[in-house]
Amino acid sequence: MLNLAAYLFVHIDDPHALAARLRERAAADDLKGTILVAGEGINLFLAGPEAVLRGFVDWLRGDPRLAALRPRYSRSAAVPFARLKVKVKPEIISFRRPQATPLAQGARAPAVEPATVARWLARGGRDDQGRPVVMLDTRNAQEVAYGTFQGALTLPITKFTDLPAALEPHRESLAGATVVSFCTGGIRCEKAALWMRQDGMDNVLQLEGGILGWFEQVGGLGYEGRCFVFDGRVALDPELRPLVDETSGEEMLAQVTGTS
Repeated sequence: MLNLAAYLFVHIDDPHALAARLRERAAADDLKGTILVAGEGINLFLAGPEAVLRGFVDWLRGDPRLAALRPRYSRSAAVPFARLKVKVKPEIISFRRPQATPLAQGARAPAVEPATVARWLARGGRDDQGRPVVMLDTRNAQEVAYGTFQGALTLPITKFTDLPAALEPHRESLAGATVVSFCTGGIRCEKAALWMRQDGMDNVLQLEGGILGWFEQVGGLGYEGRCFVFDGRVALDPELRPLVDETSGEEMLAQVTGTS
């Protein structure tokens, strides 16, 4: 089965109408997963047969508002979602800081490609101006436990809205560095980078495509472990292979419960 993760910040005047269209088409295609729609855009996690899912993406991009959608793909032996859920939300990822969106700012936070960050890390963690590079993990502690970048700054948070308070004690130490925020697929690190720059941290970049984009373009360089995902695959390795496809039921249970 083919799995898709994608998001796009774009003005949606009538989220309920778009959600209804997406629900009708995804259900007709028998796709499983989650689609979130908000006034600020769309966020999707879907799975199904490859031809069907790619056809759905082509149909999505037929809407001029969604033409710029950039999906991240991976594969699994089975569909990792039990059913299809389509929801209208205030945000496509909850952060509760209304200005932390490219729609409010008129532009995205500056992004850096995985290949560039890989070059910086390979030469000792220095950017092209010689500044130290700090990889900032914007995910929660449960996700970080499965893997993160070597030497990354991780925060003891259980939800994304906790990030600003958790970051506060580190602001002074980050002042002289180039901070690269990252998350699973890019949406949280995009919002986090925008908020940090608004809050006076003009040395913050977002990792384009998040960890999934890193795995696609760079592989496992500089990354330890797997990338947790919120579905039946549990986590993906740098080859984008699901943990659930590689591990016996007993082994997976032990890893999830921490008894291994």
